[in-house]
Amino acid sequence: MASLVSGPPRDLIRVGSRRWFLQAGMAGIGGLTLPAIWQQQTQAAASGSPNTRKKSVILFRLSGGPSQIDMWDPKPSAPREIRSPFGTIATKLPGVQFTEHLPRQAAIADKLSIIRSVDCSASNHTPITMQAGNPLARRTNDGNDGGGFPSMGSVAAKFRGPNEPSMPAFVGLADSWVSDVWEAGDMGNDYAPVKGNELAGKFAMPGGIDVPHLQDRDRLRRELDRFGRQIEADRGLDRVDRYTRQAYEMVLSGKVQQAFNVAEEPESLRAAYGQESIGQKALLARRLVEAGVTFVLVSGAWGYFDHHGDNVRWGGIEKGLKPLIPRVDRTLATLIDDLESRGMLDDTLVVTAGEFGHTPRINDNAGRDHWP
Repeated sequence: MASLVSGPPRDLIRVGSRRWFLQAGMAGIGGLTLPAIWQQQTQAAASGSPNTRKKSVILFRLSGGPSQIDMWDPKPSAPREIRSPFGTIATKLPGVQFTEHLPRQAAIADKLSIIRSVDCSASNHTPITMQAGNPLARRTNDGNDGGGFPSMGSVAAKFRGPNEPSMPAFVGLADSWVSDVWEAGDMGNDYAPVKGNELAGKFAMPGGIDVPHLQDRDRLRRELDRFGRQIEADRGLDRVDRYTRQAYEMVLSGKVQQAFNVAEEPESLRAAYGQESIGQKALLARRLVEAGVTFVLVSGAWGYFDHHGDNVRWGGIEKGLKPLIPRVDRTLATLIDDLESRGMLDDTLVVTAGEFGHTPRINDNAGRDHWP
């Protein structure tokens, strides 16, 4: 069995300093104020209908726009210049075929919904239209955000809130926050995603700070002063509101940090997900959902799916796309099997999509062009 790293890849976890820990735990994450987040989410939950089941979403973004014809919609009867150059295989659904490089997903096709009718009317590489789920949300020529539409994760954070009060509602796992993640738009930062590549480190207990130390309020004040943090009188620990206290207790509980510890999983399962970053991100997404996160976005680390042809950077169908498809097949099939084995599949929606597809007709460079 291949040896695995002892923990998630470095783009998942970055352990912070004491200052970082204190600022994150008691103040905010990347501009997000934890007490404000919980206050907003609690109010949203109180105004909604009662719900006792933990519903979650894991959204995988295949950045670049994967070619639908060369993966889930091969069109084997079409003319040669249209149909996929890959062979086709039957799936568990009668009459439905995938390309030959998706055997594991073909075997569980009865658990999948293949949507072949999406039209986004946008063909630029930005996460906004796909992650907002709104055709009006698009990047404009002047670089503006297309009207301030929120991402689906932000909508879930506002109207659903977290499944567990000690966890954030919306977590993003992405290599590039600018090109891979769409945030809250006009909803504001209270509903923006928490950056998963920073979250675990921010809620770790750095060396020299332990729980008894933090629970001693006088000593905690001295720590805060020592690292240059000014505490306003109306926010002192003797008069914190329940949302600030909830953020404080989140730090002490270690639940976030525990969710990020994929090393707790059996080595066989980690191997099944794959050693590379995207496999470990998928496993981490499952752990976050299991711990109480409502919406997890996973992006990056697959490779890039913009396969215009062999004479451009990302290659064409054979040289560029073909090596990536088995990774998509293994990662998603393993996740679905894992969710089902834990009794989580009925309450977890797994979505895989790109910002658009690619043209039915193969171009002169053995690739396909943008096809919104």
